[in-house]
Amino acid sequence: MSRAMQCQGCLPWGSWTQLCRSLPGSRGTRSVYLCAASGPDAAGSTFLRKILCARSISLPRGCARYQGGSQQRSVQPSSSRHGLSQLRNVASSDAIKKHQKSLSAWFSHQPNEERQFGPSFSLDAVHVDPVIRESSLEEILKPSPDLTIQNQLQQPCSHVISLQNLFDVDACGRQVKNVVLYGTVGTGKSTLIKKMVVDWCHGLLPRFELVIPFSCEDLSHSHAPISLRRLITKKYQHLRDVVPVLGTSNLKVLFILNGLERLNLDFRLAGTELCCDPNEPVPPSAIVVNLLRKYLLPEASIIVTTRPSAVRRIPGKYVGRYAEICGFSDTNLQKLYFQMRLSQPGCSGENSVDRSSGEQENLVEMLSRNLERHNQIAAACFLPSYCWLVCTTLHFLYFTRTVPPSQTLTGIYTSFLRLNFSGEVLDSTDPTNISMMKYVAKMVGKLAYEGVMSRKTCFSEDDLQQCFEVEMKTESELNLLEVFRSDVFRFFLTPCVQPGKEHTFVFTIPAMQEYLAALYVVLGEKKTLAQRVGKDLSEVIGKVSEDVAVVLSIISKVLPLRFLPVLLNLLKIFPRYFSRLSGKDRDAIAHTMAEELFKEEDYYNDDVLDQINSSILGVEGPMHHPDEAPDDEVFELFPIFMGGILSRRNRAILEQLGCSIKNLAAFEIAKAMKKTVIRNSRKGLPPSELMDYLFFLHEFQNERFTAEAIRSLRTVNLSSVRMTPLKCSVLASVMGTTCHEVEELNLTSCNLDTSSLRTLFPVLLRCKALHLQLNSLGPDACKEIRDLLLHDKCVVSNLRLANNPVGEQGAQYLAEALAGNRSLTHLSLLHTALGDRGTEVIAQHLAENQHLQELNLGYNSLTDTAALHVVEVAKKHATLDKVHLYFNDISEDGKRALHSLRMDRDGVRALVFLTAGTDVSDYWSNILNVVQKNLPFWDRERVRQHLALILQDLESSRRQTANPWRKAKFLRVESEVKKMLWKLQHGTL
Repeated sequence: MSRAMQCQGCLPWGSWTQLCRSLPGSRGTRSVYLCAASGPDAAGSTFLRKILCARSISLPRGCARYQGGSQQRSVQPSSSRHGLSQLRNVASSDAIKKHQKSLSAWFSHQPNEERQFGPSFSLDAVHVDPVIRESSLEEILKPSPDLTIQNQLQQPCSHVISLQNLFDVDACGRQVKNVVLYGTVGTGKSTLIKKMVVDWCHGLLPRFELVIPFSCEDLSHSHAPISLRRLITKKYQHLRDVVPVLGTSNLKVLFILNGLERLNLDFRLAGTELCCDPNEPVPPSAIVVNLLRKYLLPEASIIVTTRPSAVRRIPGKYVGRYAEICGFSDTNLQKLYFQMRLSQPGCSGENSVDRSSGEQENLVEMLSRNLERHNQIAAACFLPSYCWLVCTTLHFLYFTRTVPPSQTLTGIYTSFLRLNFSGEVLDSTDPTNISMMKYVAKMVGKLAYEGVMSRKTCFSEDDLQQCFEVEMKTESELNLLEVFRSDVFRFFLTPCVQPGKEHTFVFTIPAMQEYLAALYVVLGEKKTLAQRVGKDLSEVIGKVSEDVAVVLSIISKVLPLRFLPVLLNLLKIFPRYFSRLSGKDRDAIAHTMAEELFKEEDYYNDDVLDQINSSILGVEGPMHHPDEAPDDEVFELFPIFMGGILSRRNRAILEQLGCSIKNLAAFEIAKAMKKTVIRNSRKGLPPSELMDYLFFLHEFQNERFTAEAIRSLRTVNLSSVRMTPLKCSVLASVMGTTCHEVEELNLTSCNLDTSSLRTLFPVLLRCKALHLQLNSLGPDACKEIRDLLLHDKCVVSNLRLANNPVGEQGAQYLAEALAGNRSLTHLSLLHTALGDRGTEVIAQHLAENQHLQELNLGYNSLTDTAALHVVEVAKKHATLDKVHLYFNDISEDGKRALHSLRMDRDGVRALVFLTAGTDVSDYWSNILNVVQKNLPFWDRERVRQHLALILQDLESSRRQTANPWRKAKFLRVESEVKKMLWKLQHGTL
């Protein structure tokens, strides 16, 4: 089993190839909580017992029992009367119970992105603990050795500690009061803290009687002096009755300080004065400092979460234990996470429980197999955040069945970044206060874009230095880069696991490279020096010109100076000139999007959704090694992400992350795209590229633009594209933006089923020619087709259902459709297992149809009776003039009877063999073309027998004619049949 057991840390300043200090892998799975509803008031009950013991109040037996542990505890008198004497009434216990209930509701709340995993999914129901490793300040500060992932995989696991044991005594026997829990972005710090609080609310953390969590991001926005007690009651009003006894009782309190990197702490006495009075108002940062100093509430326990770059802000003498969150260092943890996420009841949204559960199990199994054989995927899923992204992407690919789809792929990646970077500032001590996502878009986006343009996914140390360090000019820029290396670098880039490439880096998830490249372009970071200077000058001159124009307009009213209007116009020239330059820049963005979207070298790749599916679940069969790079890299998601980022919803989320894309810029880019994207789409696109184009329109989420683009598509050819429920939803959604008729929709060999037809029903109504061959459409699907053909808005005139298991029951539905339809003129039921009985049913209803012109019943095992009956009905039909009956079990007598039919006399032509008496049939090439196209899906031995009979018939008819011209035609057709037989016998056809 291949495993990625590296852990997140910071890269040293000197070398990009030196990886962060890692936790060696753990072979066993960590603890998994399957939380029942056990005693939500455990801490409050303990607190209540102390009160009651002090007051000599008796309790019922059910109340004098500890609910959170596995053993019962009897009520015993407390040995400490100092703390108990301060507790005045039972109201304090009720306050803690209310506090637990409030915290449980708040921390159990899931963001919208989590609701897709089913209504029963919640944090306190299932959870996989990441690996936590005990560390030290010396280990954090010293340079990391130059290790590759392969070397890290071989290291033994050591110093692993559980969340419940963080406050155990240290190696010297001293009680630990302050714990610093650190980890890079995406390792699960916030999720672990949320789970810890929920556990305490449910009585699973009996060590503490009261837990008070604080968000350091929240505290960083307030600078007004406030006392600790006022701060607690301000955040948690239920603790009003408990706060007065803090510091005067032996109440076991835990303070949680989440995200300490958001606070600028100064532990110098000159910077932060000592304060031991919880009633004294001081700045929030001073409260935190004195809590950590143990000068304020020295008996309280504190757990701090932070990123690696901020660990050193707390002097080591104030920290009892350092612990590093190391993610899922074993594929068993990853598999367990995927099992829980993808197997939730209601996850698939299917009405059929058996079908959905089977699909979920199959999905988890495929993902598990790929994790075992694909080291790069396992390395990515080392981060719990990327496990979430994988689950969300799979859920999108497999369980999307609404029209329009409830989300977009770009939206998933944007939401993923919001979950990890919302409100995050790269370095709170830096005066620029740049958002972390803005810095990533600028720095990592540049690397991603250059990789896409050069078709490269592996990056050397030189590549990273040139991208990140070449423009570093100031001390502030270098400090920001160091923080980025320490906290964020390994979130986006990870060492490559391919043999021989251990010292290069790849993007943790390949699609993330294309997303960041798209973000880099759309944000306008790809500018020349002249464009950057021009933008700055334009803003400065624009502001100055406004002020000067106001002053001059006032002067002109007092002094009639003639030159003032000229001066005012000159001041407006430069901003107008720059606006033209910016317009050209947006034209360039649209041109880049169109150029990447319609690259001819990518025309015959799988569509992007299949590419994503293969990258996650792997490809079954004898393919190249999954960790080997393909011969040519493709970046077909890059232009799709560019369009998706421009959608209103994604721009709103990116605005929250500090990446602003103005409405005017999005409008002008969309306007420029009409000149390039729509024009290029009118060229004939291969099926997979057309699917990518439709997916691009879905991601763009611009209905007016999509409608204009779809009107230009009169023919939609998606043959051989595996039409999953998601692709059907995308096709229905995109085509639904207009109501124009489609000349032809080709869905041959697309793995369609009944639900697919149901999803595509509004689109199929508007298609004149509808190709549904080779889709395994059975009787249930024929029922949907019947409803389609009987709909009053149906315009289908040419319907091809060849090579589908229609059967007798399906023939009954189609016969009913023929009787009531008014648009169908051509119907192909070639090789649909009709048999005589199915054909008889169709013949009985055929008389009620007044529009059908051609009917193909070839290769359906028809005998003389059924074939002649159909022809007799066709002779009386008003419009039906051609019936295909070749490759059926028709005798020589039946053949002669069908040969005797004449168009001028009987009004119908039956296509049975390649001969027509002593001449070659006019339709011989049509019949042979049908055979050649369908041979891969037919019984080869039966086809060989039919071809042998055809050859005998051709030779016999040639001998009977004396006309040399006819003999030449016979010889030509015989040659074609012999070639086909030879290829069939040698397996080359």
